[in-house]
Amino acid sequence: MSPNPTHGQMSFALPSDLVAYLDEIDSFIKQKIAPLQESNDNNRFFDHRREHARTDWDNQGLPRDEWENLLTESRKLADEAGFYRFCLPGEFGGKNGGNLWMAAIRMHLAKKGLGLFNDLQNEHSVVGNFPDVLMVREFGTPAQKEEFISGRLEGRRGFAFGLTEPNHGSDATHMFTHAVKSKKDGVEGWKIDGAKMWISGMHKATHCIVFARTHGKAGDAFGITAFFVPKTAKGFVIESYEWTFNMPTDHATLTFDDVFVPDSAVLGEPGGGLAIAQTFVHENRLRQAASSLGAAEYCIEESIKYARKRKPFGEELSRNQAIQFPIVELQTQAEMLKLLILKTATQMDGMTQKEIENALGDKVSMCNYWGNRLCTQAADRAIQIHGGIGYSRHKQFEHIYRHHRRYRITEGSEEIQMRKIAAHLFGYMGPRKAELSKL
Repeated sequence: MSPNPTHGQMSFALPSDLVAYLDEIDSFIKQKIAPLQESNDNNRFFDHRREHARTDWDNQGLPRDEWENLLTESRKLADEAGFYRFCLPGEFGGKNGGNLWMAAIRMHLAKKGLGLFNDLQNEHSVVGNFPDVLMVREFGTPAQKEEFISGRLEGRRGFAFGLTEPNHGSDATHMFTHAVKSKKDGVEGWKIDGAKMWISGMHKATHCIVFARTHGKAGDAFGITAFFVPKTAKGFVIESYEWTFNMPTDHATLTFDDVFVPDSAVLGEPGGGLAIAQTFVHENRLRQAASSLGAAEYCIEESIKYARKRKPFGEELSRNQAIQFPIVELQTQAEMLKLLILKTATQMDGMTQKEIENALGDKVSMCNYWGNRLCTQAADRAIQIHGGIGYSRHKQFEHIYRHHRRYRITEGSEEIQMRKIAAHLFGYMGPRKAELSKL
């Protein structure tokens, strides 16, 4: 019996309601965000002046207040329109947006290039990403949820994520920062000593979630505890802000010298902090991959258009195979990556966190490391095809390259991602562990 061609067909099209939602976002951007960007010379933050306009060079290289105030104004418009909290649960004013929708939205916005609607240098977008809120929702006490979720959404509270250290980056289990039980003025709590580095957003945050060793020995996964530490705590010092490839910086180096916090500052269970740090890492990595893919597609599309218009020696640049073939390779990789991102996001929407780690951890890592690498390759090729103007700041490629280059290190470096994929492939973890362990 021949198979019925009308049954069992796979659809690779985005759901119609998702496509309609993307149209709604575009309409909102056109009506509200674009006019704001065009007013008061706000384009200086996005045209060739962008790095200088954003950076207060005489104040440690931090973002200028005018720049961050503009971002705040645009997020407020997006929140009022119902887009900003899209991925949050309904209890926080969101729409419970899932992984497929968030991946598609982030691809869609990044493919438009830079603009007030979406500029991920500091994770800004009219459709927000809130892993910090979801983390507190999952592990926080009622009092912590009130202070750090409601407070964060209302702008009263902000917290940075203090995991990486000067001498310990990818391997958090050997962190130097430690905390011991203590008592101060009759209050039970903890005393924290150590240092953190590359802590983003600390200049605006009121608190830092500091991860410190409280139990066990170096190398143990269990024994690290997460603490809400107020920036005003005695002994909490912001030593410096590190200048980076893409300015402005908001990456702080912190030290803690006999910093006391009460027991109520502990997030989750003592010793279980590493699991908290890894919560929602898959969602974050997939969304970053989607943004990098969208930015890559922007670079590819701009290169195609330029190559058709540019006519050196009286003939379109696009007639040359030296121009065609690199773009063909990039576009082929982009098409394949898009399918893997959307497939993985769809599967994640039907799984728990534990199931995602076991069944899809390798796929998320594939999407993330290749998306970030593809983006930098596409930006580099766009610079080459555009020649002198591509190398200038009058095009967005240099900004895209400099920003997305960081993601090949942060959110888990390429090498860490590839190690994870290898562990799944060779059965040291994941669904094939039992099968391959028998060989």
